[in-house]
Amino acid sequence: MVPSPITVSRQASVVTLPYLGAAQRYWMFPALEGGGTAPAIFMVHGFRGDHHGLLRIIEELPTHRIVVPDLPGFGQSEALEGVHDVDAYARFVGFSLAELGLGSDTVLLGHSFGSIVASRWAADNPAAVAALILINPICEPALEGSNRLASMAAALYYRVGAALPERLGLALLGNRLIVLGMSSLMAKTRDRTLRKYIHGQHLSYFSKYASRRVLLEAFQASITGTVRDNAARLTMPVLLVAAEKDDLGSVKGQRALASLIPHSRLEIIDGVGHLVHYETPHEAARLIESFLEGTPA
Repeated sequence: MVPSPITVSRQASVVTLPYLGAAQRYWMFPALEGGGTAPAIFMVHGFRGDHHGLLRIIEELPTHRIVVPDLPGFGQSEALEGVHDVDAYARFVGFSLAELGLGSDTVLLGHSFGSIVASRWAADNPAAVAALILINPICEPALEGSNRLASMAAALYYRVGAALPERLGLALLGNRLIVLGMSSLMAKTRDRTLRKYIHGQHLSYFSKYASRRVLLEAFQASITGTVRDNAARLTMPVLLVAAEKDDLGSVKGQRALASLIPHSRLEIIDGVGHLVHYETPHEAARLIESFLEGTPA
């Protein structure tokens, strides 16, 4: 693990639940302020991440009880026997909410690939959550957008990494220079301390996956699905927290997505890209609180 120049102090209890024969880990953060009157939030992290990626936003939401799992096959959660696609992860969200007793007053939040997963489950179960929050939502197919050449290169990278003999494949997928290159492309901040923190997070947690099979399956899901696929069926209040410089979702694409969602609110954070959860957690949390204050309980 790479030492971090930025720390988070909010403490969680860790719960392990069996799901389809595989142990799944959840981090449970109790509300620190407000007497527990604010709605609980269930968070879904992005591709190749784990719960660590959402800690800075969690730190900024002290009035909420927050639950965040490592998705099956990532972080400390075991892989499933079946395919790790959007449907599988959406079913996992539904299982988690039910098992943890999180009812229809719960807010569902997804970042990046997590936005696809969260929106799929919410569209299929519109009465089961009070609101949906999507941070850096995937608004257009990766292979059709302006960044499609980079997406095609990434697809080749993951396919080669999965096809090579295990030792070589793991070395390629976890190559420090490649991980740092990806991190540098996504980070838009010029703050050296923050960039160091972001790179450290990616070096520490980007390769915490169960197998190359899991990684390739999840990657395929991340580049073929979008929030747009289920937008019209999202009948609950929806907050889209987009970013001006997001390479995986243009402002034009985010506005088009918002127009498809019946009760949506689009907020665009200037000067940041696909790493809102790392670069501007305070601003994201402020937008979340403002949105929830105007959402009926």
